Amino acid sequence: MSDTFESRLAEAAAATEATLAALLSDAPGEGELARPERLVAAMRHAALGGGKRFRPFLLIENARLFGAEGSGVLRAAAALECVHCYSLVHDDLPAMDDDDLRRGRPTVHRAFDEATAILAGDALLTLAFDILADPATDPDPDVRLALIAGLARAAGIGGMAGGQMLDMAGEGKALPAETIAGVQAMKTGALIRYAAEAGAILGRAGPDDRVRLARFGAALGAAFQLADDLLDASGNAAALGKASAKDAARKKPTLVALLGMDEARRRLATHIAAAEAELAPYGAAATPLSAACAFIAARGA
Repeated sequence: MSDTFESRLAEAAAATEATLAALLSDAPGEGELARPERLVAAMRHAALGGGKRFRPFLLIENARLFGAEGSGVLRAAAALECVHCYSLVHDDLPAMDDDDLRRGRPTVHRAFDEATAILAGDALLTLAFDILADPATDPDPDVRLALIAGLARAAGIGGMAGGQMLDMAGEGKALPAETIAGVQAMKTGALIRYAAEAGAILGRAGPDDRVRLARFGAALGAAFQLADDLLDASGNAAALGKASAKDAARKKPTLVALLGMDEARRRLATHIAAAEAELAPYGAAATPLSAACAFIAARGA
């Protein structure tokens, strides 16, 4: 990884962590009657103390392309991470992927219990929209509405949740490559695409820039999933931060299983090239984002 990417990623991770820690305090917020101690502890276990914060990094850096920085951008990044963390809590449940390890630590349902994990995920999801609806995130209600609508669509029936449903339904089935890629664009790619577009929204980017960065996010999301599948197939649990070889054990259809590792790596390179091409108009200002492309490419190498 380049020094620029490492430092920017670490900076984004630290700032996101601090913002999340403040948002997940024990003290009730405005309009809240109480915050149950065990629920808050489970939410903090899920959201704090681990993870690269790659999605917040993308949102922050895309906003920075258009001169937007500060606490509002960090709040939006934290909201996005709440949704990502909720999805991990629920994906890890016995009813879904049944994982015991996440980010090198016990999953929430193992550290607490299954019912608490379900509620922690529910609470993280709803907290995300609470954060985005607050004027502290952005004073412009149109910007807040665009952020909320975009995240709802990325996380919902036509995005991440729908992708998870299709992913589970496809277990043990022989699916064509186009179908697998479509499922992955929903399950993993939708939030990464949102991260890029949300940064542009916060930066008051014009329609062309928003479309361009959405395309960048879509290509990067496809590459990200391929890299993770290659890591899973290679048995690199340390790099994944969770148990490896789970896809094969559950007979999940992946492009790696269908096409082989060499073809998957070729497709990964194609997606990385497409993502980098969308960054070309921004020149040196997009260097950290270009370095993120190189980071994903190296994960799948």
